[in-house]
Amino acid sequence: MSIRFYNSLTKSSEEFTSLEPNVVRMYSCGPTVYDFAHIGNFRSFLFADLIRRFLEVEGYDVTHVMNITDVGHMTEDHLADGGGEDKMELAAKRLKEDKKSGKVPEGALDNPDDPYQVAQYFTDAFLDDARKLGMKIAFEYPEHIPHATNHIEDMQEMIAELIKNGHAYIGNDQAVYYSVESFPNYGKLSGNSLDQLREGSGGRVEEADQSNKKHPGDFLLWKPDQSHIMKWDSPWGTGYPGWHIECSVMAKKLLGRDVIDIHTGGEDLIFPHHECEIAQSCGCSGKESFARFWMHARFLLVEGEKMSKSKGNFYTVRDVLSGKVTGRDVHPAVLRYELIRSHYRSNMNFTEKGLRDSAGAVRKLTELNAKLEAQTKGEAAEIDNSYPVIAEFLGALRDDLNISGALGVLFTWISSKPDNPHEALAALRIVNRVLDVAPMEHAAELESKEESSGSDAFDVKALCQGIDDARTNKDYAKADELRTKLQDAGYEVRNSPEGTVATKQLA
Repeated sequence: MSIRFYNSLTKSSEEFTSLEPNVVRMYSCGPTVYDFAHIGNFRSFLFADLIRRFLEVEGYDVTHVMNITDVGHMTEDHLADGGGEDKMELAAKRLKEDKKSGKVPEGALDNPDDPYQVAQYFTDAFLDDARKLGMKIAFEYPEHIPHATNHIEDMQEMIAELIKNGHAYIGNDQAVYYSVESFPNYGKLSGNSLDQLREGSGGRVEEADQSNKKHPGDFLLWKPDQSHIMKWDSPWGTGYPGWHIECSVMAKKLLGRDVIDIHTGGEDLIFPHHECEIAQSCGCSGKESFARFWMHARFLLVEGEKMSKSKGNFYTVRDVLSGKVTGRDVHPAVLRYELIRSHYRSNMNFTEKGLRDSAGAVRKLTELNAKLEAQTKGEAAEIDNSYPVIAEFLGALRDDLNISGALGVLFTWISSKPDNPHEALAALRIVNRVLDVAPMEHAAELESKEESSGSDAFDVKALCQGIDDARTNKDYAKADELRTKLQDAGYEVRNSPEGTVATKQLA
């Protein structure tokens, strides 16, 4: 069965083949490091991680690049040129106040007025979150996660090439703009026509800037601005790059190709960002395409509503993991599972119930893994992707990354109680190379049984033994008291043939 992905560029499902046999070059739009990344961002990031892991299990050698945007990103990023205030400048102001109030850990940020320190502070936070959630690329920093500020010279070279090729010009305000009329396919990805852009396309074009441009849809490549918080010398004046150019440059620089296999991102980036990337990259290379497959994850909702700080339903990864949603800590494996278990082309509804359901699924997978490891002493059979449950699991994913179908196959197989533990362990290990939850490969591993905390005040094993002793003595009130104590501390308590067992709740 061939792999088929939905291509946002052609609006159709297509058979996936890589440009080079068994090699995939893939680019994903990464975080803008002016704040902590939220769970909607991570839905898109983990979607890319899932594609990568699946393709690797299918035998591809995947080179994956994700950018760090630390310059040129404005608050009104629905506009092709950006608008409003610079996000990095706002972050610097906010962190300065946070440092005064003690919200920033001591020694974490020496100088909040330094935009490079601000960018690194939030980059480190992103990497910490990403590693906890098992994103493979997070362990390849900085090799495959470049900072835009380290590629300013490369951006200037591409801008100069676009001017030379007749795709860019210097406007009346001395800024450099890309001429959308010079690229016939501009608008193909998003469905915007040049006439729509001329009319404003729903407010996407800044009316105040139109006297500087040849066409209202022309977008910024370089803006001279001596007052900007981050600025560089250039042939077009001291200033900063537009926020689209960085991805065109870094994709080509780090992946080493004018045309790559896959480009991913959230659906909010289709226009203007990805539309502009295509125009820039093709205008520079002369090729008809930049990425052969464009794949976009849809929006994440929270309890059926758009995530918003004003509604109090805006969650970062660290908010969820620290218990802001459920009232207790959430294991990273649970959040990872929750964010990848819905099909990427459907809106995902993030709910407290969903987290609990995901915790149950992760618990089931983790306990099965522990059981199989114990039965086999870690010795798995040798199987390949033709093994029945693996063939079905991967077969679902070959259908446009149908994760729901793949999970359905997995849990049906688990319910059937496979009778060969060595083969079952081998199968689960292959599955977990894609899911990375049972247990997580890099994050803190789950334990099927909690060890003693080492504290006289709260010894889990001793409390479990106390429950068993109380029952033996028919002191059921005491047994209930100890059970409640464990449950209040966040443990699930259940009976087993070996006696009472307490396991830390995952969510």
